[in-house]
Amino acid sequence: MKRRDFLYLTGMGTTAAMLSAIPGMGRPIAPERALETVDVALKKQMADVALNAARAKGATYTDVRIGRYLNQFVITREDKVQNIVNTESYGLGVRVVAQGGWGFAATDKLDKDSIAKAAELAVAIAKENSRLLTEPVQLAPQKGYGEVSWKAPIEKNAFEVPIKEKVDLLLGVNAEAMKGGADYINSFLFMVNEQKYFASSDGSYIDQDIHRIWPTFFITKIDAATGKFETRNALSAPMGMGYEYLYARPQDKIQGVTTLYKGRYDMLEDAKAGAKQAGEKIKAKSVEPGKYDLILDPSHLWLTIHESTGHPTELDRVLGYEANFAGTSFLTLDKWESKKFNYGSKLVNIVADKTQVGSLGAVGYDDEGVKCGQWDVIKDGTLVSYQAIRDQAHILGLPASQGCCYADNWSSVQFQRMANISLQPGKEKKSIDDLIKGVQKGIYIIGDGSFSIDQQRYNFQFGGQLYYEIKDGKIVGALKDVAYQSNTQEFWNSCVGIADQSDYRLGGSFFDGKGQPQQVSAVSHGSSTTRFNGVNVINTSRKIG
Repeated sequence: MKRRDFLYLTGMGTTAAMLSAIPGMGRPIAPERALETVDVALKKQMADVALNAARAKGATYTDVRIGRYLNQFVITREDKVQNIVNTESYGLGVRVVAQGGWGFAATDKLDKDSIAKAAELAVAIAKENSRLLTEPVQLAPQKGYGEVSWKAPIEKNAFEVPIKEKVDLLLGVNAEAMKGGADYINSFLFMVNEQKYFASSDGSYIDQDIHRIWPTFFITKIDAATGKFETRNALSAPMGMGYEYLYARPQDKIQGVTTLYKGRYDMLEDAKAGAKQAGEKIKAKSVEPGKYDLILDPSHLWLTIHESTGHPTELDRVLGYEANFAGTSFLTLDKWESKKFNYGSKLVNIVADKTQVGSLGAVGYDDEGVKCGQWDVIKDGTLVSYQAIRDQAHILGLPASQGCCYADNWSSVQFQRMANISLQPGKEKKSIDDLIKGVQKGIYIIGDGSFSIDQQRYNFQFGGQLYYEIKDGKIVGALKDVAYQSNTQEFWNSCVGIADQSDYRLGGSFFDGKGQPQQVSAVSHGSSTTRFNGVNVINTSRKIG
């Protein structure tokens, strides 16, 4: 499911039956069931059944994933609760290499016989697949870690917070927006807990507990005189955190055109500002097309990073594995092999990081049992690496996987997924105001909006939530109908300034789609506010021709 489709369904108050029918969401459960746990010793016993059965049938490598995936949705509109949904998906997947080919099978029947049969089926599939291979699977070496665990460093488990407290928060958010002049508002909380157990014939038994949360809303303001309307969506970022994300701290405030927070979120304050800004957008001046210097807030820039940097550096796209569905990449292997391909200006340093605290993609180990870390993707504007997993590492001459393998459910086979890909902050002390002061003709963009990008992740167009005109180093008023167009290389080479670490923030996507059958993953992208010079801006309300 694409992110925009999911937002539409949940924002419109989809029934519990429809939400529970989304692949991977599982079956409805009582809220208190989410606090139950599965004994690690029992998971190890189940994993050993699969490992032994696969080895007995001729597997040369086996990994087992036992997953319990919990979701909670709280959905409101104006003064009404539209839905409260709790789901659970629990089962086991077995992946093997036999006769040089991959095989995979899964089951939600977790008795010994069913688990053994799933493992045997995976081996049979691998042997059939091997008949079609031109070369066998090559796995990068991976040591076993024995019995280890990793838990997301959350402060408050969102599933422990009473439903009433969550409902009261959302209805309070709605009331604040309506009081501020909104005509309509949908708001919701989406919480995820992945309880994942991984075991492999390499000797790893890894238990992980992962938490994510996403509070958001959608405000609409109508001009009674003209019937025209404008919207303002929440400026929140989905995060790999617990309920503490909703406890904004004064020390985290970032003052600007609208108040944002670093690492925390004040939903009430954002709704209040959102209602006011939706009204301002109705009266805002329509942008004049032309070349502008852009000041891009992290709440906007994350999506541009995701599409123009994250996707084209996925090695499976580079190799053409996703060509039939998600597309390919302009960052072909010859560009990496040259060791001098100019991706952006010298200020552009992009890092992949699967360990970043608070990020959506943060885990201790990936779904191949590889210990996660970080690595450079773009260094001083030059392409230096991609994102690879165990059966791809040899293509890049890597001694080990980079640890970015993921499956969205126990019933899905794991494959290469995007790590947290982030633009590093500027090294010199520089604030948002400092960036704006140097702009003669520009636009300051906050929040993500509609976008379009080609199948090679090269030519693109991006909009946002809020736009402010900059003249002679000062913000002079609101704009609307703004979108910028560029190509990836031209855009990142126009990067001339980045705010320092004190402004660094994460954005991200809960539902990044890829693969056939399609899977979704959650991934974050960080940056500080960044300046790009001479970017082409169009007016989205004007007809062409």
